[in-house]
Amino acid sequence: MKATIIISIYKNTRALKAVLDSLKKQTEQDFELILSEDGNDKQMADFIQRYDFPWVMQHLTQEDKGWRKELALNRAVMAAKNDWLIFIDGDCVLHPKFVEWHCRYRQRGVMLAGKRIKLSPELSERCINGEQLLLWPYLFCHRGCRYIEEAFYCGLAQWIRRPVKHLVGSNMSMSREDLIAINGFDENYILPATGEDYDIEWRMQAMGCKIVSLRNLAVQYHLYHKENWQDHEINSIYCTQQQKMNKYICDNGIRKI
Repeated sequence: MKATIIISIYKNTRALKAVLDSLKKQTEQDFELILSEDGNDKQMADFIQRYDFPWVMQHLTQEDKGWRKELALNRAVMAAKNDWLIFIDGDCVLHPKFVEWHCRYRQRGVMLAGKRIKLSPELSERCINGEQLLLWPYLFCHRGCRYIEEAFYCGLAQWIRRPVKHLVGSNMSMSREDLIAINGFDENYILPATGEDYDIEWRMQAMGCKIVSLRNLAVQYHLYHKENWQDHEINSIYCTQQQKMNKYICDNGIRKI
């Protein structure tokens, strides 16, 4: 297998079905799948039991005690059977060439970074119902969509690279060995944002890894949902403290130091 795809999930089975359906349409199918659930929801378990998976698949659960996504991700990293890890979220539908591009440029010392368009409620519902978003020019004039320029796939982007300044946790990939070298995700992050992407970014860069852009190659469509959080100042303060100490190998990660 060329990669392990890790999907972070939490309760939303309608969105997850759309994501899994988009995985079935990938031009690259040589991967295993890990569903990393930050909880243990019966409706989710029933859905997964019924869904027809064409890939080797693991479903990992844990007790729902609030935000513990970093713990769930570390458990998925250790369960992966492949060295190349592709991270996506259970509410992000994929362009058919998404996996292919994440596999094509995989190598040690590199973090592959894509972006995503945030769809409006109307287009999200149409996407969930199976409509293809690949050639919708009216995205440009459709109210409610954000980051529209990220929606369009262009193979020429491999030569005309639009840079990516920061990782997005739902569209990134890296070597399992590199991730384990920084002790994985830092489980001291207790709120969404920062911990599952920016923190990984600066720590892996401190170790010598570099970001390689997959903008307009690994295209991703984020389904609309209401944000369940507003402030992540606690995460930002903690991250700044770790950076000042250049502590790129975290204490509370895969290993408890």
